[in-house]
Amino acid sequence: MIQAYSLYEGSFSVDASKEFVPFDPEKDDPLSRKGSIFVHVHPILIVSDDGLILCDTGLGFTDEQNALLIHQNIRNLGYEPEDVKYVLMSHLHKDHTGGMVDFKDGKARIAFPNAEYYVQRGEWESAFSGENPSYKTEIFDVLHRSGNLVLLEGDGKINGMISYEVNGAHTPFHQAFHIHVGGEHYFFGGDVLSEPAEIFKNFIAKYDYDGRLARDLRKQYWEEGRANDWTYLFYHSKSIVIGKGEQSEDGAYKIVDVAVQ
Repeated sequence: MIQAYSLYEGSFSVDASKEFVPFDPEKDDPLSRKGSIFVHVHPILIVSDDGLILCDTGLGFTDEQNALLIHQNIRNLGYEPEDVKYVLMSHLHKDHTGGMVDFKDGKARIAFPNAEYYVQRGEWESAFSGENPSYKTEIFDVLHRSGNLVLLEGDGKINGMISYEVNGAHTPFHQAFHIHVGGEHYFFGGDVLSEPAEIFKNFIAKYDYDGRLARDLRKQYWEEGRANDWTYLFYHSKSIVIGKGEQSEDGAYKIVDVAVQ
C-alpha cells in the first residue's frame, strides 16, 4: 500500500542568479525568463508506524499568515509537523533545505522539533567551505544549534527501515535513500533522479557535479528498481511524483503514477 505523498510547494524559474522565482505555467510566458530552467518542488512525506519520514524540505516559502507551506501541506494530510521523526536530506541546496527551519516573529527554530535531520558530513562541510549562492548557511546554523542534526559517514543504515548511499553525482556528497515501509520499497534519488523524464534521456547535465556519473546512475537505478518493484519518488517532477516501472504489451517500460488520489 502506497503511503507516500507530495508536499508540492510550487513551480519556479531559476536563472544564473540561483534565485527561485514563482512561475505559473498557465499564466507566465517562459520566453520572458530567458536563460532560466523551470522546476517544480515536491518534498515527499512517507507515513510509517514509527513516525513520519520527510524527504527533503523544499524552499521554505510561507503563506499570507507567515506559516510554512510545508507545515500546511502536512496538516492538510491530517498530520502535524511534530509527527515528523526523520528528515532525510539528499543534499543541501537551498531548494531542498529552506523548510528545515522556521523563521517567525524574529526567531529561528527548526521546523520539525521531534525529528532527527540526516545529512552527509561531507555535504555539510562543503556547504560551509566557501560562498555559493546554492547554499543558505544561516539555515544550517539554526540546525547545528538545535541538537537534532545527525551527520552520516558514507553508506549505511539509519535503522531497519531506512538505508542511505552516497552517489556523489549532483554534489560531491549527494546521497540517495532506500525506505522500506508497509511492504513498499521507496527510492528517493534527490537530484540525481529528480523526474521521470530523466530515466529515458541519455544526457549529461551541466548542473551536476559529475554529469557522466549521474547519467550512469539514472540507468542503474531504473534497471534495478523496475526489476525489484521500487516506488520512485521524484522531487522535481513536472508530471509523476510517485511512480513505478511498468512493462507495456510491446515490451517497453514506462513510469506509471501510483500516488494516492
